Amino acid sequence: MASDPSSSAASPYTDLDRPPLRAGALERALVRPGGLWSAIEVVPALPSTNSELIGRARAGAPGGTVLVTDHQTAGRGRLDRSFHTPPRAALTFSVLLRPEVPVDRLGWLPLLMGVAAVSAVERIAEVPAGLKWPNDVLTRTGDGRPDRKLAGILSEAAFTGERPGVVVGMGLNVAQTRAELPVETATSLAVEEAACTDRDPLLRAVLRGLAERFDAWQRNGGDAEASGLAGEYRGRCATIGRRVRAHLPGGRVLEGEATGVDSGGRLTVRGAEGEEPLSAGDVVHLRRADGGY
Repeated sequence: MASDPSSSAASPYTDLDRPPLRAGALERALVRPGGLWSAIEVVPALPSTNSELIGRARAGAPGGTVLVTDHQTAGRGRLDRSFHTPPRAALTFSVLLRPEVPVDRLGWLPLLMGVAAVSAVERIAEVPAGLKWPNDVLTRTGDGRPDRKLAGILSEAAFTGERPGVVVGMGLNVAQTRAELPVETATSLAVEEAACTDRDPLLRAVLRGLAERFDAWQRNGGDAEASGLAGEYRGRCATIGRRVRAHLPGGRVLEGEATGVDSGGRLTVRGAEGEEPLSAGDVVHLRRADGGY
C-alpha cells in the first residue's frame, strides 16, 4: 500500500532528532497522588505558555498545572522581550504554582526554577551550567570561553483569590544549531555537544527537581535560608563575585561588585556609595562590567 506523502510531511516525526513530547508519558512519570504536579498538557504550538497559563490561573486553574508546547511562536522574556525558536528545538513550558507562603517570599520562585534547571542540565545533559541573576541559565565551561545563555526564566503572578497563582516559565535551548540561535551570546545543548538532547528526560528532571525544592521551601514557610534554597542558589550563581553594570529605571546605572544574594533573593552590589540590594523588578539590564554576558 502506497504511503500518503502529505501525511508524512505533516508528521511530527519527520525529524527524528527533534521528536515531539507526549503528555501521556510525562503524566505517568510525574503526576502522583499527593504530589505537586496535577496535570501536564502538551500542545503542538502556542504563542506563549506563560500568557496562556496566566489566563487559566485567573480563571481558577489548580496549582501544579504544567503547560508545554513543542513550538512557542511568540515567547516572552523579562520586560516583554520576544524570542523565537524552531519547532521542537527547545524545551518551552510553564508551571502554575499556588504556594501557601507569605506574599513577600514569592520572588524566590523563579530562582527556584533556575536551580532545578541547572541541576537537570548538569545531570542529564552533562553540560556545566550556572545562573546569571535573576533569570538566566548559562554554560560554565571553565576553559576560557565566555559564558553563553542556555535558558531564560520568566515569573508572573495572578492575584485573583485567597491563594495567589504564580506562573513560572522557561525556554531551554536544546537542539538548535549555531545558525538557529538569535544572538552570539546564546547557545544550545546541541552546540555544547551535550550527552543528551532529548527534551523528555530533561523536562522530567527539571520538574522533579523543582517539586522537591518547592516542597522543602513551602514546608519552611517560604524561608529560602531554612529550606536550603538560598545556599544552593548562591553556590550556583555565576554573578556573585563579578563586577556588574546594572541599568535601573530612570536611566540610572549602578556599577560595582556583586557581593551576594540576600535572604529576599535580591542581588547585593557594592558600588561607589556602598552596598545596595537590587530586586529583579528594579533592573532593566544587568551585564558584566567588562562587557561579557
